[in-house]
Amino acid sequence: MSSDGKKKPFRKQKSSAPAETSASAKPGLQARAAASKILAAVIDRKLSLDGALDHEHGNPAYKALADDDRGLVRAILNTTLRHLPRIEVAVSSLLESPLPEGARSLQHVLSIAAAQILYLDVPDHAAVDIAVEQANLDPRNRRFAKLVNAVLRRLGREKEEILRQIDDIPSMPSWFLERLEKAYGRDAARAISDSQLQPAAIDLTVKSDAQAWAEKLNGIVLPTGGVRLAAFDGSIPSLEGFDEGLWWVQDAAASIPAQLFGNLSGKRVADLCAAPGGKTAQLILAGGKVTAVEQSENRIKRLRSNLERLQLSAETMAQDLTKFTPDELFDAILLDAPCSSTGTTRRHPDVLWTKGPEDIAKLAALQERLLRHALRLLKPDGTIVFSNCSLDPSEGEEVVAQVLKDTEGFERVAIEPSRWPGLEEAISPLGEFRTTPDMLKLPAGFAPGLDGFYAAVLRRVA
Repeated sequence: MSSDGKKKPFRKQKSSAPAETSASAKPGLQARAAASKILAAVIDRKLSLDGALDHEHGNPAYKALADDDRGLVRAILNTTLRHLPRIEVAVSSLLESPLPEGARSLQHVLSIAAAQILYLDVPDHAAVDIAVEQANLDPRNRRFAKLVNAVLRRLGREKEEILRQIDDIPSMPSWFLERLEKAYGRDAARAISDSQLQPAAIDLTVKSDAQAWAEKLNGIVLPTGGVRLAAFDGSIPSLEGFDEGLWWVQDAAASIPAQLFGNLSGKRVADLCAAPGGKTAQLILAGGKVTAVEQSENRIKRLRSNLERLQLSAETMAQDLTKFTPDELFDAILLDAPCSSTGTTRRHPDVLWTKGPEDIAKLAALQERLLRHALRLLKPDGTIVFSNCSLDPSEGEEVVAQVLKDTEGFERVAIEPSRWPGLEEAISPLGEFRTTPDMLKLPAGFAPGLDGFYAAVLRRVA
């Protein structure tokens, strides 16, 4: 698929890696089999899609594929997860009776095939034939092979009508859509849900002269000051300026929290939960003397590598944040806290299938503990920005409200909408940032939207 998520034909490419495990296997069978296994892991076992698609530690069936087949698997899985509620209704409508409880693996095979037929430029007959072959090769599903053939062929024949019938079905699981309706209202929740069907664009944060970089890279300058790229073929590292560390990939919304500090020249700054380092880089460029803290040693290594490419330096340490007690307090602190990541579903469509209400509650409690600890590390008159990429107010607005309610000596600093032309709608009446994926309308040729993000500015007054 192109960088803007538009359909493009899949082309087989030469590769030294074996695409099939058997000379008699149908072309593409192993890729679809891997996609079905990974979909099962995400839906049934709540495993991360990024983890399954990791080139070093991911799913063995995925790692055994050639590079072009890996790309096909990623496209199929992202599409399936984005449209899953609609796909499940489409398939169910063609079944005379529901599949038995023990046929979960068959359900995943059907979903993978249906995604290709309904939403991807894969020939219908290829999707059908391979799904039937998958059923025949699995002793549990062999008796359903004729059913698979009949259902998917009918899906192909009636594709346009079925697409019209399922168009009004929200693309989110009901548990999360209900939470969004409660927080934002029915219409806004549906707009957020629909916006997820458009894959995220590629945004860059540049060290300087965003307009010049927009012209060089066929992009557009965003209200956040970053650059959004139009669709392009090729890899990010191949673009001008990457090797020199003159910019880095960072969603427009993710670039906002660090900008809320303004000029940090001469100030001692902490970036807590700092990896992968995009916000750390912003704080350095704003003039701060930055200490970047991250609990995971592996994530700190990644942060250090990213800063090295960008030719920027900061003090870095791998440490449990709740036990972090510096010798000197900070003038400014950025706490981009761990969260459910429900604002990133355009690029991580598995999130809503691997998490549930109990996860949000646990993460909100963790965020509150981290924020209370971070406040202790701030100098009088110092500023802290609390942020995360969740759409759920229980992980944002409610955390800050509770902490301010029972913590003396701190106040909320209202963000001025006039300072963010083009994003005024993202500033709440209390002066907090709340972006949703359906915001940020752009000219034709550039994908709209940005990640869902929350950010609030607090100041120590005593």
